[in-house]
Amino acid sequence: RALLAVSLNLMALLFSTTAFITTHWCEGTQRVPKPSCGKEKKTNCLNYGGNETANETNQNVVHYSWETGDDRFLFRYFHTGIWYSCEENINAAGEKCRSFIDLAPASEKGAGISPLASHVLQSTVSCLSASPLSIPAAWFCLLEQVFSGTSGVLWLSVVSEVLYIMLLVVGFSLMCLELFHSSSVIDGLKLNAFAAVFTVLSGLLGMVAHMMYTQVFQVTVSLGPEDWRPHSWDYGWSFCLAWGSFTCCMAASVTTLNSYTKTVIEFR
Repeated sequence: RALLAVSLNLMALLFSTTAFITTHWCEGTQRVPKPSCGKEKKTNCLNYGGNETANETNQNVVHYSWETGDDRFLFRYFHTGIWYSCEENINAAGEKCRSFIDLAPASEKGAGISPLASHVLQSTVSCLSASPLSIPAAWFCLLEQVFSGTSGVLWLSVVSEVLYIMLLVVGFSLMCLELFHSSSVIDGLKLNAFAAVFTVLSGLLGMVAHMMYTQVFQVTVSLGPEDWRPHSWDYGWSFCLAWGSFTCCMAASVTTLNSYTKTVIEFR
């Protein structure tokens, strides 16, 4: 059971880290207007006919095209992660990426890194002034001000993902200590109990982080920049890895608790 718990925790850690750094949480297509045909572009473009050179140099020429409806648009592939959103480049080979934090509506991302730092500094000063002798009270006051409402949902999601991975590392380390270096039954039970607690906490943080990111993405689909809004989208393999990591994490915690209970019963 201990070896199974370590294996599940390691899988959860690998899955979560891979999902955190990749850009395939959501993917789909975006509908963008076709560019005008020119000397270097002859396909996937709007051909207005006539003398192309004259049309390019004379701004008073009225352009006509027989293409209507969806024929006037291209459907380019895109994929998005926590950090970046990448789109197919219709004018050249490859992809172009931009920060997903810049795409998210202001109500979901806050005002940016520098304004956020300024806001954190101001909140810290005001909370310490209100509770100069109580560190826990000042800490909870700071959390309430920084992440109040929806202004910090995206940043809170990122912080939760980082804490999720860190707690997974702690739980994995404790499980390895219990498996390979525990000198007595009592020490093993203590390590087992702490490993189970840290793993459960990490799983809860991961679940909250995944749900918050999903909320931010859905709001961005509706309120994000016009040139980015998807025509159709679905969840990608990074999203599946993230929830697979959560499943492995909770399975590891259940296995660890089961091993702890069995050892306690046998010890008695």
